[in-house]
Amino acid sequence: MFITPAFANPSTSIGGLDLMGFLPMAVIFVLFWFLLIRPQQKKMKEHQQMLSEIVKGDEVATQGGIVGRVTKAGEQYLAIEIANGVEINVQRGAVTAKLEKGTIKSL
Repeated sequence: MFITPAFANPSTSIGGLDLMGFLPMAVIFVLFWFLLIRPQQKKMKEHQQMLSEIVKGDEVATQGGIVGRVTKAGEQYLAIEIANGVEINVQRGAVTAKLEKGTIKSL
């Protein structure tokens, strides 16, 4: 009389765990995984691979918008020639893109 029939029927729960209450959280986690986490991890892996493949002679763009040609490639630092006789040293992680050959001449 005091308990509604919906709460009196234990067939919707297993050991006190309400499966219908847990299902939306599981669906949200799966959506986050496929829409946010997985693509970001893939993009980060591609960027790390691009950074490891930079060699002398490659044309690159940095986070600050500086475009130049790599003259020395160390393990952590790169020397980039941004003009004739002008070189700067940047961290390898500061490179955002590896450009196609001849991009600097077209600028």
